[in-house]
Amino acid sequence: MTEKRAPKLRKQAEMALKLAEKCRLVDVEREPRETNDDVIVRVAAQWKCPVATNDSALKRRLRDISIPVVYLRQKSRLELEGSL
Repeated sequence: MTEKRAPKLRKQAEMALKLAEKCRLVDVEREPRETNDDVIVRVAAQWKCPVATNDSALKRRLRDISIPVVYLRQKSRLELEGSL
């Protein structure tokens, strides 16, 4: 599908696919009355892992418990808030 695209876009798509191959899906149990954000915060705190999100309320909650946050800035840059 990317063969007919501009070389820059093709390279970006290939890099994204390589990155996605390194990821894995994890089944997480959801507690009663727990929101998706609650699950993310709970699991990130348990695993001590950074979270990628642009949701401002979720970023604030994660910052409050010292979880590093990766977010998109200026539509083309990733920024890390906190330390790994």
